[in-house]
Amino acid sequence: MNNKMILYILSIILKLEAAFLLLPALTGLIYREREWAAYFGAAVLCLAAGFLMSRKKPEDTTFFTKEGFVIVALSWIIMSVFGALPFVFSRDIPNYTDALFEMISGFTTTGASVLDNIDLVSHAGRMWRSFSHWIGGMGVIVFMLAILPSSGANMRLMRAESPGPSVGKLVPKVKQTAGILYQIYIVLTLIEIVLLLVSGMPVFDAVTISFGTAGTGGFSARASGFEEYTILQQGIVTVFMILFGVNFNAYYLLLAKKWKDAFQIEEIRWYLGIIAAAVVMIAINTRHLYPTAFLSFHHAAFQVGSIITTTGFATADFNLWPELSKTILVTLMFIGACAGSTGGGLKVARMIILVKSVRLDLFRAIHPRGVKTLKMDGKSLDEETVRGVSAYFVTYIVLFILSNLILSFNGLDPVTNFTAVTANFNNIGPGLSLVGPMGNFGMMPWYAKYTLMFDMLAGRLELYPMMMLFIPAIWRKR
Repeated sequence: MNNKMILYILSIILKLEAAFLLLPALTGLIYREREWAAYFGAAVLCLAAGFLMSRKKPEDTTFFTKEGFVIVALSWIIMSVFGALPFVFSRDIPNYTDALFEMISGFTTTGASVLDNIDLVSHAGRMWRSFSHWIGGMGVIVFMLAILPSSGANMRLMRAESPGPSVGKLVPKVKQTAGILYQIYIVLTLIEIVLLLVSGMPVFDAVTISFGTAGTGGFSARASGFEEYTILQQGIVTVFMILFGVNFNAYYLLLAKKWKDAFQIEEIRWYLGIIAAAVVMIAINTRHLYPTAFLSFHHAAFQVGSIITTTGFATADFNLWPELSKTILVTLMFIGACAGSTGGGLKVARMIILVKSVRLDLFRAIHPRGVKTLKMDGKSLDEETVRGVSAYFVTYIVLFILSNLILSFNGLDPVTNFTAVTANFNNIGPGLSLVGPMGNFGMMPWYAKYTLMFDMLAGRLELYPMMMLFIPAIWRKR
């Protein structure tokens, strides 16, 4: 393990976080809030810690896959640990455990909150919550790779942080790939901000909601959620939630004018098909709750888009919807968005591979001498990829069960605990019952909160980086 190189990269992450903290500090100054000083002070602290950790660049700058996993996991942990400090300094969230929960929820784009009334939080605090979604959506490591010189080990970092079964290069150089991803990310975010402003939404709300939509997080700008916004504004957010749940490779192909290749991505066809089917079923199932068919379709589309992309915004209390609709939404929590998007969950690509693996096993059982391969996008998948997806699924189930067992000691009802783990493990935010869209996680005991924090990080980082931290052999010196 190249410990010196790990420390050096963590120092760069802290310096980047110091720069990120200037935005909420500036927001506090604009709104003449004294809380700006807490965020500026936290930025200075991050910068000082970063410089102390990087006094000397390591002579040996090489690292391998295991270091990549450890660097990514520690980067997200250390960003959250320092990022929670301004909440405590400003007294927006005085309790550090709650502040850390809120920050991890922000960076992992989960959107689960411990706050009862967001309106009591300063504008600086609300900006930091939403901006953390935007940072975590594409990933701080990807951002670092986009601005730092290229390295042969950079792809290992990108693979360890990026969501989905696999990550490939869009162009030969990783630095260019990271740059292209962030350009697409920034442009889509700016387009949404402009459209929301044109629709009449206040500037602060348009910016923070766009940050949350882009990162597929769920922190809202107001305690009322989306109730005060117009149908048009809710519709714009619906469209962009779904767009940010699409594999970003498709956008690159569209920009490269490879239209045919973009529309032939099998995962995206499944993704859009699942959304369409879920919207129709929920719209029909909730028709009696709304005065018009349009409103039932509108709210169904918003919630389906919000849940499958793991954004977590809400225009309605779906906790009050019929059982069929709630069951569909919980199912979508597990499926998640596309690989290579900012969404969470198991990912549509993995679900496709799992379904096709079952079909292939059934075919081989019926036709032992038959020759058939598992294909995706017209290409045969190698056994390593299929085995990796299966191993990931088994690991996912084991961690999911263990988390539920730990939460069962808190004395809350099974629906609350089950959907709390589901919502946090899949980076969604709201669950059902006490942690529904109108509730929060403040009532959870400390051990439950730390369990859910681990779930949020594990879910966002595809399990393995977080699990690597608990393997003693990983920490042996090279």
